[in-house]
Amino acid sequence: MSALGRVMRAGVRRRRVQTVVIGLATMAAVAASVLAGSLIMVSGAPFRDAFARQHGAHLSVEFDAGAVSAGRLAGSGGAAGVSAAAGPFRTATIAPRADASGPGWPVTVVGRPDPGREVDAVALVDGRWAAGPGEIVLSPDAPVRPVLGLRIEFPGPSGGQALTVVGIARSVTGTADAWVVPDQTPALIPPGGGGFQMLYRFADAGTEGAVAAGGRAVTAGLPAGAAVGERSWLAVAEGAERDTALYVPFLVAFGALGLVMSVLVVGNVVASAVGTGTRRIGILKAVGCTPAQVVRAYLGQALVPAAVGTTAGVLVGHLLAVPVLAEAEEVYGTSSLAVTPSVDLAVIAGVLGLVAATAWASAWRAGRLRTVDALAVGRAVPAGRGGRAARAAGRLPLPQPVALGLMRPFARPVRALAMGTAILFGAAAVTFTVGMGASLGEVMKARTHDVADVTVPEPRPALGPPGTAAPERTPKADPAAVTAAIAGTAGTGRQYSATTVRATVAGLTGLVEVVAFTGDASWGGYTMVSGRWFGKPGEAVVPTPFLTATGTRVGDTVTLSGMAEPVTVRIVGEVLDPRNDGMQVFTDFATVAPAHPDRTSTSHHVAVAPGTGVPAYVEALNARLAPLGLTARAGALRSGGDMVVTLNALAALLTLVLVTVAALGVLNGVLLDTRERVREIGVHKALGMTPRQTVAMVLTSVAVTGTVAGVLGVPLGVALHGRIMPAMADGVGLRLPASVVDVYGAAELLPLALGGPLIAVLGALLPAGWAARTRTATALRTE
Repeated sequence: MSALGRVMRAGVRRRRVQTVVIGLATMAAVAASVLAGSLIMVSGAPFRDAFARQHGAHLSVEFDAGAVSAGRLAGSGGAAGVSAAAGPFRTATIAPRADASGPGWPVTVVGRPDPGREVDAVALVDGRWAAGPGEIVLSPDAPVRPVLGLRIEFPGPSGGQALTVVGIARSVTGTADAWVVPDQTPALIPPGGGGFQMLYRFADAGTEGAVAAGGRAVTAGLPAGAAVGERSWLAVAEGAERDTALYVPFLVAFGALGLVMSVLVVGNVVASAVGTGTRRIGILKAVGCTPAQVVRAYLGQALVPAAVGTTAGVLVGHLLAVPVLAEAEEVYGTSSLAVTPSVDLAVIAGVLGLVAATAWASAWRAGRLRTVDALAVGRAVPAGRGGRAARAAGRLPLPQPVALGLMRPFARPVRALAMGTAILFGAAAVTFTVGMGASLGEVMKARTHDVADVTVPEPRPALGPPGTAAPERTPKADPAAVTAAIAGTAGTGRQYSATTVRATVAGLTGLVEVVAFTGDASWGGYTMVSGRWFGKPGEAVVPTPFLTATGTRVGDTVTLSGMAEPVTVRIVGEVLDPRNDGMQVFTDFATVAPAHPDRTSTSHHVAVAPGTGVPAYVEALNARLAPLGLTARAGALRSGGDMVVTLNALAALLTLVLVTVAALGVLNGVLLDTRERVREIGVHKALGMTPRQTVAMVLTSVAVTGTVAGVLGVPLGVALHGRIMPAMADGVGLRLPASVVDVYGAAELLPLALGGPLIAVLGALLPAGWAARTRTATALRTE
């Protein structure tokens, strides 16, 4: 090993605390950056790769078959800006006949002769394409369970139609739930019913404006109202990227905090090493080291632990990415997703480059020191500012050890500033994490949508594996009988029932969940974003993703299909609801009752009267419900939140690392300060300072710095939360009301502000203990 290498190795070994601090700081920055960069890179990759491979449709448009002919639609493929078109294909929304496993949920069926090539080349996942009447191909996301060989009964104008599933296929832009050959459609669609589907690819479709312009071009010249629904590929892409996009903003925030702390810690450590090692630098130059070699030696002492921390950070980032990326696997034909090497290389180069630049700026001073000056200065510490601070401390009306500790930051203002900045970012990280947890809790309350004291759910039979006989269907209890049983139970306050109905909306594939209420449900815990709760039949409230997918806003009307007859509702409010990808409609049951919907489930929700015990009420209500085969239970219906758990766990882990880095930064600064003052501490002990007073002096030396940093870190964390939470919600297509974002109160802010001095005290405990244990004679002999 060269002499320069031995110098670097000795420096790393001698400064163990500083080495650990640099390693942890870079590990936190790299782990968050790798995870955030990976999610940015792969969040849209599976969809966009599949879209390019399958020549996905930039715009799919549903036309009314009674308003426009197939010939006129075929001509729309020659409109300006259209590079390719497919169709028209006959389409209809048909509900299979109900069987023992449940009701027949609506399916969007398209008559298509083959999977296609130029536009929306449907990819076969299993089986084959339908070859003739009596066969059907299902999408993996269809409401009907896709099993090869399954026979599905559909109603038709000339009687029931039994179709056999011969294939499972996926359209990258979700153009249908099922496909049949065109010769099959007359037996499924009554004369004058159904519609036509046209699929278009445009020369320019990179923005919403470009797609909208293409949509206007293809519908120009067609009868007004002929187009009853459309779907842009950009909306599909946004939905595909939604899950992983949720994580990116807060990971970027943690990555930025980690990078700032890395720069701060590395600069402080190297500067301190140069400041305390002045005599060593002089000796190195005296024995022949050039200024460039001295700079490289101190640069290496920072890069070695930074390289170790970077390696550990890459490994941690990969491990943290596993549960997040797993959600995107097996979609669009992707078998495995992993962190791309380009992300690793970019993060490694960026972090190490930043560390090197910071360390070089601090080490450059070591190279400029003259040999004679360095040897003459040695380890002596200038006493000017320290002396003035000590004299000022003597005039404070406080115990002398406390006064000396409080005045210490003024003796070393740069070092105190570095420690305070580390504490500030640690306090900001804690504040942000606490706020994010509270906001996610509010989102989960909105997801549950129920503050009822008692709930009566409807039991559902479990479905067996494919190929097994369907279980016997449990008879549904009469909702009116359940309502009467609840009303007749002593202690009932308010109640409402929620009936789930499956429907479709023109232009969208898949199902829309309609929740139809009987009774006033406005008290049930529904969080409004804008508008108001519905007040009469014909009105509805919907989540933000529904508005986005349908291109509507509060005040518009939408038509719900898939029931005995279409139902038109006016949107009067926007509600926060992340369930079912936000594809839900909340309305009064009287709105859908004329369409004779096939309800899938009905739950009843009760608020007991004041003074009524919930356990006793549940027992009395169950006695009345027993003949109906239902059971009440205390509390509301709960829904899972795996993503929320993952987010909270990631945030807690990264915050713990940042707080640890902040505490170690304090430890490094206090340790250097204590070693510099060891002779002064010996003098204090010789004059009668006890070990407890020594500990008090050292701890109070960081108390002011920690308090100021904590007070400043809290508003920084609040501001960070106010920017990141809406960005996270925007990534999943939601808008957050003020009640979800404004989660900080005085009761929370005060303890969070105390986190600054707590971090400072934790970091100073070890040096304080070392100073208290140091013998007086040993301290006085130290130079």
